[in-house]
Amino acid sequence: MAVLFFILIIIACIVLAFFVLIQNPEGGGLSSSIGGFSNQIMGVKKTNNVLERGTWLFVSIVGLLCIISVFIFSGKSNVNDSSLQQLNNTGAPAQQAPAK
Repeated sequence: MAVLFFILIIIACIVLAFFVLIQNPEGGGLSSSIGGFSNQIMGVKKTNNVLERGTWLFVSIVGLLCIISVFIFSGKSNVNDSSLQQLNNTGAPAQQAPAK
């Protein structure tokens, strides 16, 4: 289950990076790189809306997957409690308060 969440988060991050890198803050971005072809089909304003909505969608997906994974995997560890107790028993001696 942890591997599934890890893979989903990685895929969502890659798609999010794609959406962010395609955008151009000066107004060019995807619509200007196609050479006017997208102006005939979608229009510049609609292209920017799609990219902005896609960015927000994948930001939300990454955030939700991270939050859900914290709740699902909290409290689970691969270390046994007995091994931790054994480490505490065989570790450094407990410090005692100095005698006055």
